Amino acid sequence: MTPGDSGRPQMRVALLSIHTSPLDQPGTGDAGGMNVYINEVAKRLARRGIDVDIFTRATSGDLAPHVPLTDGVTVRHVTAGPFQGLVKEDLPGQLCAVTSGVLRAEAARPEGWYDLVHSHYWLSGQVGWLASERWNVPLIHSMHTMAKVKNLGLAQGDKPEPEGRIIGEQQVVDAADRLVANTAIEAQQLIDLYEADPARVDIVHPGVDLDVFTPGDKAAARDRVGIDHDKRVLLFVGRIQPLKAPDVLVRAAAEMASLHPDMRSKLQIVICGGPSGTGLARPTALEDLADELGIRDLVRFVPPTTRDELVHWYRAADVCVVPSHNESFGLVAVEAQACGTPVVAARVGGLPTAVADGVSGVLVDGHEPRVWATVLCDLLLDQARLTMYAHGATAHAAQFGWEATADATVKVYEHALRDRAASSPRAAG
Repeated sequence: MTPGDSGRPQMRVALLSIHTSPLDQPGTGDAGGMNVYINEVAKRLARRGIDVDIFTRATSGDLAPHVPLTDGVTVRHVTAGPFQGLVKEDLPGQLCAVTSGVLRAEAARPEGWYDLVHSHYWLSGQVGWLASERWNVPLIHSMHTMAKVKNLGLAQGDKPEPEGRIIGEQQVVDAADRLVANTAIEAQQLIDLYEADPARVDIVHPGVDLDVFTPGDKAAARDRVGIDHDKRVLLFVGRIQPLKAPDVLVRAAAEMASLHPDMRSKLQIVICGGPSGTGLARPTALEDLADELGIRDLVRFVPPTTRDELVHWYRAADVCVVPSHNESFGLVAVEAQACGTPVVAARVGGLPTAVADGVSGVLVDGHEPRVWATVLCDLLLDQARLTMYAHGATAHAAQFGWEATADATVKVYEHALRDRAASSPRAAG
């Protein structure tokens, strides 16, 4: 797609990411895989001649109202409620203010400025539902996570998602012209749990930047991040909260040290991320757990880092561990594999798509630490299998480039626009 002769882009999209900004650093707060997804896809949509305005709630008075992300992509900050002190769970009370800000931004443009709305996460979907009706344009919605799915597999001590969110999600599912699912599993969950019309559900796999996340020299990577060459390194990357289950890795490490005392001196656990969600209530809980289990000396905590630096951590690791209780896809797993690092992940959500069991890593049923310890020990002690999985990891990740994600997203947009045009009163006449 390229701009037409008039200079107008082929399409203008209002992309809604209300509770978290693509400008935020993934790995802490509410910033994670969804931020990466929006950032990467928006940039590639712009290269295809589509203008994208990303609306997100302002969290600081120092933020400019409009921030260019790249040519054709602008982040627009909407003021709604206090800049600080609001957590995601408080945002339903600010949706009216957010919607007002989004509608005012469009009202300042010529009529018919946006061709469609693409909302991400249910909070954005609520805003997108009203905007699409007001502008008479299609609503495309990506769930990313679903309350009903999360509540079916809660981490111990985690709080179930409230009924208000479930009702809000159902409203968005019913209102959307098209629903974008990350995997076939997520598509089926939308159909089974939310009675989504199968004809309105499209599967678009997230991707990975295959130019950034590439295999590299492990020794050089370890020199860069300060890890001894003879260590057995298990890496966790993500937000530190019960949903992501980093505690499973810490508990498994304690079991590993018990099962194989000779391995203890070589074992290095790296936790890269920051507290988020319900993990904010006890921000040092994971460090405290390592102390209680007597393995604090084995665990290194690293704050969230840029993706250019994250590449070195992936390359330095022997295995990337993704023990989440739920993942709509699992971007971390694919990033690690793109760097040639095998993955051991929970068999939940989209992870069976992100990880090829027995080819690029291992999928584990359940979250019992001793089971995870056995799987990890067996893999670390089998260099031939590690090498085989490393080759398989690179090949598997190569299927998930962001260019393919952007191409599939454009097709969803075009489908929605055709359907909307065909159902318009003018078309019917």
